[in-house]
Amino acid sequence: MARDITQRQLRNDSGDIMRGLDQGESFVVTRNGVPVGELTPLRRHRFVNADAVIAMFRGAPSVDLTRLRSDLDRVASQDLEPRA
Repeated sequence: MARDITQRQLRNDSGDIMRGLDQGESFVVTRNGVPVGELTPLRRHRFVNADAVIAMFRGAPSVDLTRLRSDLDRVASQDLEPRA
């Protein structure tokens, strides 16, 4: 549940708010009692061990590189001319 904070609190207590974001807390910023924005923590990228990734993809179907290349060539232009 996001905690409501005023524009003034955001300005005056930015350090505390940043620490709250670091701990996973979310905030709704209000101006004159009206919500105007939301501050939420970014999702952290998680490192996945190479062995775990290999195990996850062990049962995946193999990729036919010739077919992949022809599919890409069909939808993406390989022209050297700029498009913009």
